[in-house]
Amino acid sequence: MPVVVVESPAKAKTINKYLGSDYTVLASYGHVRDLPPKDGSVDTENNFDMTWEVANDSRKHVKAIADALKEDNELILATDPDREGEAISWHLEEALRKRRAIKKDTPVSRVVFNAITKSAVTEAMKNPRQVDDALVHAYLARRALDYLVGFNLSPVLWRKLPGAKSAGRVQSVCLRLIVEREMEIEAFKPREYWSVKALLETPRGKTFEARLTTLAGKKLEKYDLENATSAELAVQAVRSRELTIGKVEAKPGSRNPSAPFMTSTLQQEASRKFGYGARQTMQLAQRLYEAGYITYMRTDGIDMAPEAVTAAREAIGDRYGADYVPSSPRVYKNKAKNAQEAHECIRPTDMTRDAKSLKVTDADQRKLYDLIWKRTLASQMAAARLERTTVDIVSADDQVALRATGQVVKFDGFLKIYEEGRDDVSTDDDDARLPQIMEGEPAKFAAGGLSAQFTKATGKEDVVESDAMQTDAAAVLSGDAAVLALQHHTQPPPRYTEATLVKRMEELGIGRPSTYASIVTTIQDREYVRKEQNRLFPEDKGRLVTAFLTNYFRRYVGYEFTANLESELDDVSAGEADYIEVLSRFWKDFTAAIAETSELRITEVLEKINEVLAPHIFPPNADGSDPRVCPKCGEGRLNLKTARSGGAFIGCNNYPECRYTRPLSAPNGDDPNAELDGKVLGHDGEDEITLRMGRFGPYVQKGEPTEDVKKPPRASLPKGWEPQDMDLDKAITLLSLPREIGEHPEGGMMSANFGRYGPYVMHQLPDEAKPVYANLKDPADVFEIGMNRAVELLAEKRANPGRGRRAAAKALKELGEHPESGGAVNIMDGRYGPYVKWEKVNATLPKDVEPADVTMEMAVKLIEEKAAKKGTKKKTARKTSAKKK
Repeated sequence: MPVVVVESPAKAKTINKYLGSDYTVLASYGHVRDLPPKDGSVDTENNFDMTWEVANDSRKHVKAIADALKEDNELILATDPDREGEAISWHLEEALRKRRAIKKDTPVSRVVFNAITKSAVTEAMKNPRQVDDALVHAYLARRALDYLVGFNLSPVLWRKLPGAKSAGRVQSVCLRLIVEREMEIEAFKPREYWSVKALLETPRGKTFEARLTTLAGKKLEKYDLENATSAELAVQAVRSRELTIGKVEAKPGSRNPSAPFMTSTLQQEASRKFGYGARQTMQLAQRLYEAGYITYMRTDGIDMAPEAVTAAREAIGDRYGADYVPSSPRVYKNKAKNAQEAHECIRPTDMTRDAKSLKVTDADQRKLYDLIWKRTLASQMAAARLERTTVDIVSADDQVALRATGQVVKFDGFLKIYEEGRDDVSTDDDDARLPQIMEGEPAKFAAGGLSAQFTKATGKEDVVESDAMQTDAAAVLSGDAAVLALQHHTQPPPRYTEATLVKRMEELGIGRPSTYASIVTTIQDREYVRKEQNRLFPEDKGRLVTAFLTNYFRRYVGYEFTANLESELDDVSAGEADYIEVLSRFWKDFTAAIAETSELRITEVLEKINEVLAPHIFPPNADGSDPRVCPKCGEGRLNLKTARSGGAFIGCNNYPECRYTRPLSAPNGDDPNAELDGKVLGHDGEDEITLRMGRFGPYVQKGEPTEDVKKPPRASLPKGWEPQDMDLDKAITLLSLPREIGEHPEGGMMSANFGRYGPYVMHQLPDEAKPVYANLKDPADVFEIGMNRAVELLAEKRANPGRGRRAAAKALKELGEHPESGGAVNIMDGRYGPYVKWEKVNATLPKDVEPADVTMEMAVKLIEEKAAKKGTKKKTARKTSAKKK
């Protein structure tokens, strides 16, 4: 029996069902080898030779495959049909040859299938090939580039910009997009403009809206009504005239369906319709693919196999009738830059199967499948037929004209099942339905009901009522004319969502289908970017990194350079370029750029970043004064500074005479506690006790540093203590900590204090190697807890020490037994957030996933990903620890 190897156990289970007992199907659990995370893994002096290492957790999977080959001397590599899948097959073959599990007479072949269906799998087995060297070379080039950038650029960041984390080749470019968009928003100056709308009535008593398009015989441009005064004059001009229906023009139109999904458009639409992040979408799609419900989900192709097109057209005819089937199949061409179109679009494997007929219990999987199924069928359906109507309303003297627009759907076509979402909602009235309107008939102003009719218009954030608008509304409600002036302001460009960011990356040719989700996730995991209400905001760390890279490594975070490099890698995968030459050209210029930064001083770097980020970190003061003058001493100049412990802050250059500091993100004057910095609370003997504002929050200090006492006594304000409420007694109480509670019955003094994780009691028995800490819930307990309660808490902690400061984690949700390997799978409440636990594997939940929403399928996927990385991470940790020692 041949041994067939795929990536995941779920995929192995499905394929084994199709191949039967004639084959042994095993899983590699993803990549089995990777570059060790240390210098020298890529030998730049020896044709970029790479040193590979089998991960600890992968060794048992490689051994299982090797053991199977002892009995069945044939290997079939059936990993995913893309570069990454080709690389996994190549790594596996190399690892098995190194173990001598593959002998000279062992047949080794590679098969690929775009869908996990019986027909696709059995057909693939009839057409084996060898591992594609060109695709492997493209993978090697990409992996070497990422390694060389990460291991050479990241140390520069650490040395020149303390507190910064790593810098990735494509992630840094993606981060730049977000930071530059935020800078556009901050620099944007809104412009005021006004529009005038009227609520009109036909002779048949039907109302409709029209907007003013001509005033004083001149066509109105967007900014012609620039203030409330001009808008009020326009309202009076409309209100004082009798209006007549001029021209009524109805034009036929049509709307064609969107192309079927590829990776980027699936991520965009899932974000718009369901709020899914890119990573979550790909995890759900992976499960649907492994179950055989959809075709491969990492693709930039929108073409569909001829047999699939035929099946889709038949399914459309059966469900909706012949009118919904166009006369000829639709053909789509990708407009994306550098699209490879090596695979089909993402589509259902069975066009007749809708979401209701799936044997899937996970609600999110069903929703995503329903989206894919509807989009696929809609892409082959007839166009929607519309009638667009334009009505011109004119005055007798031609000084005033209004226009009403609307449309009617004559035949819904593909709109019967699907309409593509929009990233930004349009405010056009073109979709409004108009009543019957005839040329030459009068158009009277509708009396009453204006507030209800215009709620939609005036309820938006970009519409602000002025006094003029309030006067108009009052006049209408009293039975006067239904004419309203609306104030607007131009809007800055919107912040990126994950969907629009992926769309922009695709337009620029940055990244590829298999990398979009990981790129967007990485910059959030590194805390360079945060996600709020589905929008991406750059953190200060991200701004600093981008400012540094764009000034000293501008070429390597350039959009065109990155896109051209991706294009070169595509040429390698097509066999049209040599990957060693691509790496050599890159490395020659990159090392020169690294060398240029070797003489840079940190102060020089920070001053450069001061200039670049000045609009953000030193915004103009309302009174026009210099925003970089220290608000405390009035003499020093504010500068960007870095701390040894990491991170950046704004501080006065008059240090240590002036100790003013504030967080990077808090502009001058915006910190309500800034004026309290240095406030004298009183004296304790000869020492002055002051309130200070530090980088890590407010604290009290006794005395000043001297030659004998470098660091005077300090105490941070506990949570719930407000700086403005501090007085001398509270400060002395804080400075007196730790508070001695009393002697423990078994010996040793018990004490209470505030620590990194909050209030606690501490005690050490004579025979204990280290103290025991028990957390307190209320900060007041530090000053009030008595002997009995302290002994009780410490006894509980000794009985159940847990990990660190926490007791044993509690299960938030029990999912049941692992479907392949057995053992309980639970969602746990951990110190750093909820996580999936199975045996010794702990996998942190993504930030955008709630514990209650996690299914067994999602949990298994997270466990597999964590298991694949766990060995490498452990090894890295040990090496780092040894180095520090």
